[in-house]
Amino acid sequence: MIRILTLETTCDETAAAVVTDRLEVLGAVVASQDELHVRFGGVVPEIASRAHVERILPVIHQTLEKAGVSLQDLDAIAVANRPGLAGSLLVGLMAAKTLCLVHDLPLIAIDHLQAHIYACQIASGKNVFPCIGLIVSGGHSNLYRCESPLDFTPLGGTIDDAAGEAFDKVASMLGLAYPGGPAIQKAAKQGDPKKYKLPRPLLNDRSRLALSFSGLKTAVRYELFGTGRPAMGEEANLDSQVVADMAASFQQAVIDCLVNKAALAIRQNGYHRLCVGGGVAANTPFRKAIQQQANTDGFELFIPPLALCTDNAVMGAIAIERYHAELFETLDLDITPGLVR
Repeated sequence: MIRILTLETTCDETAAAVVTDRLEVLGAVVASQDELHVRFGGVVPEIASRAHVERILPVIHQTLEKAGVSLQDLDAIAVANRPGLAGSLLVGLMAAKTLCLVHDLPLIAIDHLQAHIYACQIASGKNVFPCIGLIVSGGHSNLYRCESPLDFTPLGGTIDDAAGEAFDKVASMLGLAYPGGPAIQKAAKQGDPKKYKLPRPLLNDRSRLALSFSGLKTAVRYELFGTGRPAMGEEANLDSQVVADMAASFQQAVIDCLVNKAALAIRQNGYHRLCVGGGVAANTPFRKAIQQQANTDGFELFIPPLALCTDNAVMGAIAIERYHAELFETLDLDITPGLVR
């Protein structure tokens, strides 16, 4: 049995897992940084990287204890080295390289975006490829044609902001907590999604698989505060029903855009499976809407459970595919930061 320690530090979660070539999870730990970034309403890269430095070794130790294995029992170390925040990525990569050097283990590089889609295979327990992949998170809103776990072709995605970032920014406008996705979903339960006629950017553009959320954020601001700059603390004066209705209206607009483009990608490419990953995939109304679309159009839908939607190291089990293909890295492996590859 092959055992691999996988590390995830692409953004603001410090995570590790021990997985096997049977796609068993022997142990997994995620250390969230939400409490560190809440006052800023978003992830601060310098704070994130410093927190990774403090947490990476304790997280690895806890993971190995949970898995009941030692470093000597491992067959390889895998680490997400692309894409993501530069400082955060470096922490995970340096930890992985050090372990490989000291314990003479092979090093495997993980593409964070491919891993999000692979989470669907881990959760379903069966082969989900080939498929259309939709990744929706704080930094990514992208569509891919996925011939295999390691063969992804970009089809399109956001031309400006990611869906998760839009959730965070709109939550801030509404005076809601960070992270914005769960806060908006909670507020929206008491709201009317038809109350505000918000735009669905590029919804009717059938010529390309593009998404856009920047203009939608602006439309929300104009509806709430007019075209001028809102006064400091003005969001605290919003009526609770206004907050609920706007949360519901904004959430529905984002869902309509994502579902529409995912269905278009399925039709244009002649595929019959859609795999969805990323933190926004944890949104319950989105999950219901994309399932309804799948039922209507007749394609197979795979979405991981909530714990495998947000960043984690279990999805790093995609390293098993690279292990069997003997796709190992040398110790001069570097990071590829940024939002998209």
